[in-house]
Amino acid sequence: MAALWSRARQRSSDEILIRALYEEHGRALLAYAQRLTGDRAAAEDVVQETLIRAWKHHESLTNGKGSVRGWLLTVARNIVTDRCRARAARPAEVAESPANGPVEGDHAEAVVDSMVVLEALDRLSRDHREVLVELYFQGRTVTEAAKVLGIPAGTVKSRSHYALKALRELYTGNGEPRQPEGKSRLVVVKEAAA
Repeated sequence: MAALWSRARQRSSDEILIRALYEEHGRALLAYAQRLTGDRAAAEDVVQETLIRAWKHHESLTNGKGSVRGWLLTVARNIVTDRCRARAARPAEVAESPANGPVEGDHAEAVVDSMVVLEALDRLSRDHREVLVELYFQGRTVTEAAKVLGIPAGTVKSRSHYALKALRELYTGNGEPRQPEGKSRLVVVKEAAA
């Protein structure tokens, strides 16, 4: 019971101390913090944090060394400095607005790339296409592709070499495939999908 009474008395004395500090130094502390931050809300946060630190370290205030206001102003300046350093350590935040909404990846380019690859594969010979499908789309090694296709590993290597060479030749200097005579990309893609 005595411990409970002691804690209650300590709590009320801490509250009295903080209330007295705020009444005596609150305006000066708020004005100083506002001058440092340039923002009233941020200054109020600094004052609150300063008073919390005063409550946690009340022995520094009551030991009789130096002035209380000097201690409070130093703590407030340190808090502002810490916040500035923390803000400088992070990348700048960019607010979302209707003009610059959230960035989403556009899958249209991937669809076009897939269509171009399918078109190019359709224009290769069946043997070359099978080797490329096994090696690049199925992710098989040369040995595994040879087993699946029933051909020697050396044949898989040479077919893949010539298939890639043929793909390079299909493209002009600007990266666009030459259009097959009489076929549109859509027709080629539909045929490849079938």
